[in-house]
Parts: sequence; structure tokens; C-alpha cells
Amino acid sequence: MTVGRRALLAASLALPFASVAAHTSWTRPTGVVPDASLPLWPGGHVVPPRGLAERVIQRSDEADASDRMLEGITRPRLDIFRPARPNGAAVILAPGGGYRYVVIDKEGYELARWLSERGVTVYVLFYRLPGDGWANGADVPLADAQRAMRLVRSRAGADGIDPARVVFGGFSAGGQVATSLLTRFDATVYAPVDAADALPARPDALAAIYPVVSMDPAIAHAVSREKLIGANPDAAREALHSPERNVRADQPPLWLLHAEDDDVVRIDNSVRLRDAARRIGAPCEAHFFERGGHGFGLMKTAGLPIAIWPELLWNWLGSHGIV
Repeated sequence: MTVGRRALLAASLALPFASVAAHTSWTRPTGVVPDASLPLWPGGHVVPPRGLAERVIQRSDEADASDRMLEGITRPRLDIFRPARPNGAAVILAPGGGYRYVVIDKEGYELARWLSERGVTVYVLFYRLPGDGWANGADVPLADAQRAMRLVRSRAGADGIDPARVVFGGFSAGGQVATSLLTRFDATVYAPVDAADALPARPDALAAIYPVVSMDPAIAHAVSREKLIGANPDAAREALHSPERNVRADQPPLWLLHAEDDDVVRIDNSVRLRDAARRIGAPCEAHFFERGGHGFGLMKTAGLPIAIWPELLWNWLGSHGIV
């Protein structure tokens, strides 16, 4: 169901503003740090599995190309990047990491900075990982994505955004989070916890960049598949978590990006999702490039035609009235 802009705005303004905790970690030499960090769930609602502990791992020591990942996420949250002059648009980003960790910089903070410099309020989502021992682990990334959509809309007045211009984007395994939200935005995967959960979780547009999509073992990213649905899932479980098999006419407009030479997540994931959307007449724009590999983000596209992808995304968002 599509909710009108006025109804969303009225509902969000009626909710109390959520408190924002000061961000006190993850300092980057080049100064790309969020303005604030917002807990996704009320205190005490999320109880981590015994022994789970967060750990930041640095994968690059280059001062201008920091590449960190966060393991063992115990505090799902949104790191907020506020523009100097907000244009009313909001984007929630789900970085990748094979459902083993969540990338911080190249698929999170870097694009957040790029978008915020153009007036977009950006929220980088650090979602729970399905293999970390959470109850109903296969649905915790989707639960966090739904909650992020609702929480951001509830903060429209506080953050200066239009609750009918909220986009969700994901990279790699974060693209699986995104495309699951594409087709299961109204699935009941958690019990409501506060007034924000009365708001819709359907994004107004959705972007998936070199996404993991399918759980079909013929094309699936093997690690993501095992972490999400286990080593020996039955056919029903495999189908439920394969977004290309669950497309629907009322899903949000979809934007896809993939490189033909991606040797980590096969381009078939994006091709199948595009074809499934096309068959039912759902809006979808796809960009496939000859070269780019996997995990290029913004930092690993120099000298390649695929380097134009952020501008392609920006123009598409404009065509749908987001920016």
C-alpha cells in the first residue's frame, strides 16, 4: 500500500523525537565521520547472544582509502550524515560484508558523504548479522531494515526530511537486505515496539549495487546463503529468501548496478531480479558494465566507465522526484 505524503508527514510529526547519542568511535584520518549515531531499537529491546562482541577490523592502512569492517554487531544503529542544506531527501544505506560483517567506509561512509554534500540526509545502517546466533536469524537483517525505514520516517520533523522521499540502498549482502525489503517490506518479522512502528516500511525507491539476491545455489553467493538460511535449507525457505521469486506489483521503483566481471557475486543475481520485475511490469532501471569487479564502491572505479555510476543513480533519483 502506498501512503500519501501528507499522511506520512502528519504521522511523523506527531511522534516524539528520538534521542540521538553522540558518536564517539570510528575516527577516520580524513575526517569522514557521522554527525550522530541513533540506536535502532529502544534500550533493552535487543539482547545480544551470549558472547557476541563488536570488533572493528582495519583492512587498509591508506589514509585516503580507509577500509574497515564491523563484526559481531550487538547494537544495530543508524549513523547519520546531515547536509549543510537539506533538500528533504533521505537515503538509508546497508553496506555489504557477506553477512559476516558490515563494511564501514567504502560502502557506507564514502557514499554517505557524497550524498550529503548534495543535500541528502543519509543514514548508514549497521544491521544484525544472521549467523551471529540471534533468534530467527534469517529475518533479523530484514527486521532491522524495516525498523530503519519506520524510524527515519518518525524523525522527519527532527531531521528536516520528507517522509515520502525515503530511499533504501544496499551493496553486496546489504543488497540482499535491500532486495528483501523490496518484496517483503510489509512482512511481519518483529512485534511493534513503539509509535514509529505504525509507519510504513516501504521505501519510496530502492537501489541495489552488485547485490546478493538469489538463494538458488546455482548462482548464490555461497557464504551469504549459508549465513542467511543455513547449509541445508528446504525449498520453501530458499524461495522465501530469494527476492527475485517474490516480486510484486506494488514494490518500489528499483535501480540495479552490476559489473559483468564480478567474480564474487554473479551478475545473474541482478539479471534475474530485473527480468522478474520486467515480467510483472514493476519499474526497474538496470546498469551493467563490462568491468568493475566486486566491491568497487566509490574508491575502486578510477579509469573505468563504471565510475559514472553515482551520477546515474543521482539522475534516476531525480527522475522519481526524490532529489
